[in-house]
Amino acid sequence: MRRKIPSNSALMAFEAAARHGSFARAADELALTEGAISRQIARLEAFLGVILFERIGNRVRLLPNGERYAAQVRETLDRLERDSQVLMGQPRDGASLDIATIPTFATRWLIPRLGRFGELHPNVTVHLAERMEPFVLAGSGFDAAIHFDHPAWTGMRTHHLLNEVLLPVCHPTLLGRNGATTLDDLPRLHRRQNPDAWQRYARETGITLTNPAIGARYDLHIMLIEAALAGLGVALIPRLYVETELAEGRLIAPWPNGDSISKTFCLVLPEPVRLSPGPLLAFTEWLLSEAQTTEHASDPHYTSTISEL
Repeated sequence: MRRKIPSNSALMAFEAAARHGSFARAADELALTEGAISRQIARLEAFLGVILFERIGNRVRLLPNGERYAAQVRETLDRLERDSQVLMGQPRDGASLDIATIPTFATRWLIPRLGRFGELHPNVTVHLAERMEPFVLAGSGFDAAIHFDHPAWTGMRTHHLLNEVLLPVCHPTLLGRNGATTLDDLPRLHRRQNPDAWQRYARETGITLTNPAIGARYDLHIMLIEAALAGLGVALIPRLYVETELAEGRLIAPWPNGDSISKTFCLVLPEPVRLSPGPLLAFTEWLLSEAQTTEHASDPHYTSTISEL
């Protein structure tokens, strides 16, 4: 059945006129005459059976229905432009994957390893986008998501990647500053979304913290890492995010890990079915292998799910 969709020319003319509030300025932007813009919008209104602009002499005013439609059309055109540019930039014999992920995980763990995937699969381009909250993967435009395990992923296929175990870290010069010798003497930094992390850590380790809730709060782990590097205090950070800083001595961790798993990272695929050969299967196998290598360092009982693909 033929789709009931207006012409691209009419939609582009309408979006420009709605954005500028003027047929004349829309005409200048699109290198058309004002009369051509007016005719395109008249055709669009006839197609929809809805008046989008009120004509008052030589002026036009977008009506409420037009305002809502303009926002929807603008979003659609922007998405179509982005998708087209991605496709235009793809090699003829190549493929691409769109992966949604948590930003700190992407910057601190995934991106530093992506070069290895590129060496194995040079014709596959991996595009990353930030998604802080779980979402409906089907129909989202993403091939997969790397996120925390969550009930929202029920019905989709998930693969365990890594456990988030928190570790107190600080700048080497913080210890001993102003006579501070114990964790209780030092300023503590908090992640806003995990406000009781220090209380749990104190219970698990038996370390005394007089007031675990005192200290500055930050939204993201990447902010906590930078604050710790700046010597602002001790931050509870997943070890997998700060391995490089610890190895280089830019951060130190003289206290034990927490005992409990804060969160679990997983790979989310849209359907609970066996993957067919292709770029998504290749990325999945590579990602699980990288996660297995990382997890082995802290959990010898970790088992991969690669065989289940």
